[in-house]
Amino acid sequence: MATIRGRIAARSLVAGARLPSVRALAKSSDVSVSTVAEAYSRLVAEGAIVSRPGSGFYVGREPAPMQLSAVGPKLDRAIDPLWVSRQSLETDDAVPKPGCGWLPASWMAEQSLRKALRTASRAGVDSLANYTSPLGLPPLRQLISRRLGERGVEAAPDQIVLTESGTQAIDLVCRFLLEPGDTVLVDDPCYFNFQALLRAHRVRIVSVPYAPAGPDVEALATTLAAERPRLYITNSAVHNPTGATLSPVTAHRVLKLADQHGLVIIEDDIFADFEHSPAPRLAGFDGLDRVIEIGSFSKTLSASVRCGFIAVKRDWLEPLIELKIATMFGGARLNEELVLSVLGDGRFHRHAEAVRTRLERARRSTGERLGELGITPWLEPRAGMFLWCTLPDGSDSAELARAALAEGMVLAPGNAFSAAQTAGNFMRFNVAQMDEGSFAVLRRLL
Repeated sequence: MATIRGRIAARSLVAGARLPSVRALAKSSDVSVSTVAEAYSRLVAEGAIVSRPGSGFYVGREPAPMQLSAVGPKLDRAIDPLWVSRQSLETDDAVPKPGCGWLPASWMAEQSLRKALRTASRAGVDSLANYTSPLGLPPLRQLISRRLGERGVEAAPDQIVLTESGTQAIDLVCRFLLEPGDTVLVDDPCYFNFQALLRAHRVRIVSVPYAPAGPDVEALATTLAAERPRLYITNSAVHNPTGATLSPVTAHRVLKLADQHGLVIIEDDIFADFEHSPAPRLAGFDGLDRVIEIGSFSKTLSASVRCGFIAVKRDWLEPLIELKIATMFGGARLNEELVLSVLGDGRFHRHAEAVRTRLERARRSTGERLGELGITPWLEPRAGMFLWCTLPDGSDSAELARAALAEGMVLAPGNAFSAAQTAGNFMRFNVAQMDEGSFAVLRRLL
């Protein structure tokens, strides 16, 4: 019963879909025929499925409301894509969080943000109280257009739609492109919230292994031919969780396959400010034809000032604007004004450079200290805050994460990032969040 309920909740079984026969499910599940018959009978009584004499059993026409916790394993007994987010967001700020995905507050652009808040407080009432246009604040879109151009992505200001976060930007594009039951491709490993968000859209998730230079192209070609995904979501410049950087050769091969198979790509580029020099972007090579560029400012400016953007080809602009109006009406004008003020402040450029240098030192020192514990980085990233590491032989990252939580520390176990559940011996470490206490807990637990 739980298996069938879970498949219905995940929309791998949609309304009206025919269920396996009693005998077929009994054989595949290695249980008796009478067990399956009883389970089906009880599900019929619940209204979850219906029986059609002489035809079989079918999913009911009235699906239950979406509940993400029903789609995956429970948080108290298994690691799933929501596990790290829940632990990181719900625990006290004083709790060490090497598993979280953001910089410590002390690393952020505090002085620039305080200056922007003072400037905003003196602005006219329109900036404080009114909606902005559906596209978003024009001067900020112009600034983002220039910043994208510096990374090789040509996007005019009128090809950029501002959103309230990078996550909301991806959600808006998914609403635009996907229907329940569609297939979506992710990297393995990938940012765990990609999986959680896709579950909310009731789509089917498939994954392709990620290598140091980008997705495994041979595996990608095989998966595209077999699964026919509608969409692929990835990071290119600074991959989460591995820290890998896409190579130009891999980028060209990925785009060639995307063209052959009619694949649309969302390129999530929220770590761009952590690079000393820009890495290749799929959107840069593609010219925003099949690639949609996503970004935000939560990692280097503030997680509290929610602002993101979508850079997209003009053909898709109007329907995206209409969908934005339908789902969020106007933009967060005050947030957009604050971001514009901070990015236009000369101190922010110096701040970003200082953070890049600080992260470079932290990656090096954290990698060395983890190595002393038998924890080995998968690669040496060129940028960013993450080290994707293998644990000592025999260590299970989920068990280590639960034990660390009992000790008052949040870690990010590998299988939270793996749709295929093949990263049980991996852990993602945020080098900016590692302190002496973190190493002490790891040493004791290992």
